Amino acid sequence: MKPDTKMTRRQFVHGSVLAGAGLALAGCAVNPVTGEKQLMMVSEEQEISMDKSQSPHQFSTDYGAVRDSGLNSYVTEVGRKLAARTHRPHMPYSFRCVNATYINAYAFPGGSIAVTRGIMLKMSNEAELAALLGHELGHVNARHSAQQISKSTLSSIFVSGVAAAIGTQSQGLGEAASKLGMLGQGVLLARYSRDNEREADALGNRYLVQAGYSSKGFVGLMSILNDLNKTKASAADMLFATHPMSDERYDTAVAKSRDPYGHSAKFPLHRERYMDRTASLRAIKNAIEALQEGDRYMAKKDYGAAEANFAKAIKLAKEDYAAHVMMAKCLLASDQFKRAATYADLAVSLYPREAQGHHVAGFAHLKVKQFNRAYERFNTYGQLLPGNPGTLFFKGYCQEGMNRTETAAQLYKQYLNQVQQGDYASHAYKRLKEWGYL
Repeated sequence: MKPDTKMTRRQFVHGSVLAGAGLALAGCAVNPVTGEKQLMMVSEEQEISMDKSQSPHQFSTDYGAVRDSGLNSYVTEVGRKLAARTHRPHMPYSFRCVNATYINAYAFPGGSIAVTRGIMLKMSNEAELAALLGHELGHVNARHSAQQISKSTLSSIFVSGVAAAIGTQSQGLGEAASKLGMLGQGVLLARYSRDNEREADALGNRYLVQAGYSSKGFVGLMSILNDLNKTKASAADMLFATHPMSDERYDTAVAKSRDPYGHSAKFPLHRERYMDRTASLRAIKNAIEALQEGDRYMAKKDYGAAEANFAKAIKLAKEDYAAHVMMAKCLLASDQFKRAATYADLAVSLYPREAQGHHVAGFAHLKVKQFNRAYERFNTYGQLLPGNPGTLFFKGYCQEGMNRTETAAQLYKQYLNQVQQGDYASHAYKRLKEWGYL
């Protein structure tokens, strides 16, 4: 390969997997938590590389980080306090609260960690937040995602990257997300086993107490999760799909708060500080609950009820970016394309540096045949969030709509270099053949 030749995403991933296999054949890695040798096909550098390429797409799917810099700084402050006491303090950890309203927290293998607005509203003190972040740090430090890849049990989407996910419905994408050429909620997230959860709990509890918090914070978190699991709250579906819950986890937390962590009983929970730092979030609690209800109706394809709830949320929180994007996607699903474009454009004006709004706006303008405006939105999306091959297809489709055949053909070729399945690939191939490029 020439020095100036760019490697395709598929080639990069294929090479990464082969390199990982070579490392596994060469020897075993030492688990940073247990100190024991284990078969490990993924190096630490590959964990960080996968994280860097995948996590931005999940964060954008979750409507980006909240624009409240104080809240994000607070989550980061608590996260760093725990990260310094982990088994892998050298990892490039980062922490943020994302705009998603479903209830969840997750970590990518290189240390990128997110908590949603939905779960932030369920907690009542800083120790519970520290317990949540500690648990996610536990997954990173025990290298659970890398272990799953090495055992070939992790979703092939996570290994193969975004390129393999876009354009195929067989990989578990949601119907609406697939239609938009975007990632569905949680597509890139690891699904942990019960043993993984037990180990992450043990590590999180340990990091929590070492950071100076009461182990009662972990009991409080497990109580919240156990109650959600028993009530089958739809907003927590993704949480329990990726983090299986059980009475055993709660009982273990209670037992450990007595022994070996009984000495932490007098350590602080920092309730007042948590309430103060999350005041802006709790001020729009009713709007967030309306968005959760709207999502529930979207899952049922009751778009009228979903629209009513999204409208209620926008009325309560007029400048909420996620509410406008969710409304736009609802209107797209019910074929109200012109209105969808209006809401998507409003979302872009509210949060111009977050990518998903641009993509949804591009799709809406495309549906009303405003190809030039659609192209501009897709082009901006690609600049803000590179790596989604669907962007190449939609840009090509816009160029085709403007009768710019040569440019459209080049974009379709680039798309087919990365994706060979699905309706979009079929359309691109058909056009290239009709135009004499194949």
